Amino acid sequence: MTHLIVVGSGVAGLTCALEAAAAGFEVTLLAKARLTESNTRYAQGGVAVALADVDSPASHLADTLAAGAGLGDPDTAGILCAEGPTAIHELIGRGVQFDRDGDDLAHGLEAAHSHPRILHAGGDATGAGIAYALVDRVRAAAVTILEETTVVDLVVDGERVVGVRLLDGRDLRADEVVLATGGAGQLFPHTTNPEVATADGIAMALRAGAAVADLEFYQFHPTALVATDSFLVSEAVRGEGAVLLDAAGRRFMTDVHPDAELAPRDVVARGIAACMADQPGVPVTLDATALGPDFLARRFPTIDAACRARGWDWSTTPVPVAPAAHYFMGGVRTDAWGRTSVAGLWAVGEVACNGLHGANRLASNSLLEGAVYGGRVVEALLARPAAEPRDPQWAEPVVVDLADTEEAAEFTRADLQELMWDAVGLSRDAAGLAEARRVLRSWRAPAVSDVKSAEDANLLLVARAMVDAGAARVESRGGHFRTDAPDTDPAQALHSVLVPARAMVPA
Repeated sequence: MTHLIVVGSGVAGLTCALEAAAAGFEVTLLAKARLTESNTRYAQGGVAVALADVDSPASHLADTLAAGAGLGDPDTAGILCAEGPTAIHELIGRGVQFDRDGDDLAHGLEAAHSHPRILHAGGDATGAGIAYALVDRVRAAAVTILEETTVVDLVVDGERVVGVRLLDGRDLRADEVVLATGGAGQLFPHTTNPEVATADGIAMALRAGAAVADLEFYQFHPTALVATDSFLVSEAVRGEGAVLLDAAGRRFMTDVHPDAELAPRDVVARGIAACMADQPGVPVTLDATALGPDFLARRFPTIDAACRARGWDWSTTPVPVAPAAHYFMGGVRTDAWGRTSVAGLWAVGEVACNGLHGANRLASNSLLEGAVYGGRVVEALLARPAAEPRDPQWAEPVVVDLADTEEAAEFTRADLQELMWDAVGLSRDAAGLAEARRVLRSWRAPAVSDVKSAEDANLLLVARAMVDAGAARVESRGGHFRTDAPDTDPAQALHSVLVPARAMVPA
């Protein structure tokens, strides 16, 4: 019997574990915190899928590729859009209660979508609806669950991953390991991600010698509540008609992009940042007052409660918002089945990069990605499809030495986060990236003794890789905007691929 270890408990990891258990695999599911603590749980906006009669997978694919700014992979994005309807029906079969309009599923509209195709659950609690339903199914399945269990590294034997190493020093062996560890929002001081999103999977893959891709592309959500824990205000609020206002109460996004508040996320985020720079000390506000208190409470109950808990009645007064780190388009390089460049290692969900998001993720595609590709890993484990030929859209790997130097000193997470926000945030330039690289190389990873030190070591390693990737792409594209190279260069329409100069898994 094949033993599969799945690290991570978002929609991708839970789906993979359920499919593997149903296929007769021995499955061990590891979660750093509780099973429900993942980026999936906090996702508000919904799931994009072409189910309506006026819509089609081809239209969904066209929107996905357009958002990807010339780097969306047509094959992997096409799989997402074509297999999305089946994945949604499987989620429904597993207990996810999507909102309905009578007997039919309700469809909402979000930025850069040609049709209303966004499914929601609980109004603005879609991720929570998915997470809790899948966790219930996993707990009832033949899956060994280890919660509050920190994986610090992959176990490598020769050139193959054969298990994982835990914080307590134990090694858990398996035939195959799937990374489903989610994102890296804790690289930045302002993020919509939960505290567990510390780039763990990417760092572990790098230390095992795996290739990573597109690390320069990070998506910043335009509208997180200011002076809070960066609580997300869903893009769906703008989809319903809310507008952004400057200090004078003027709707400024109409001057930035023809689609105004429904422009791509990177455009809206930079528009807000520019407006904030022009009005120091005065926040940009999101005005949803025209939607009315009853609609806001019914359609967005989670956001409504969050605003009121913070002392704001957003039905009568615009609320202050600002961009925050939200989603990593880059990650561990995989093919269309989730295979990485290292035997025995798979990756799925936000930790992975198969190219479908390109340089900028289309809103509400991430939950669907986890549902679709979480199942495809198991399909590949069963069918063992042949390796795919190299796609010329993917650049030849660049070898980078990411290891500590002997003279490196200690650092704090707060210092790292501020450095990354300044140098690799919404805007970058050569000088800032070079200085960030120098500083990051002057720091050393802490000795791993507890969860935080393990996370800090992971954040430092991925920060180094991300800065190197950002310096190498001398153009602006999607989530990567360089003030010293503001144009998009057609010659650079290639996915970047980076490999570590040497594996760094401790003996």
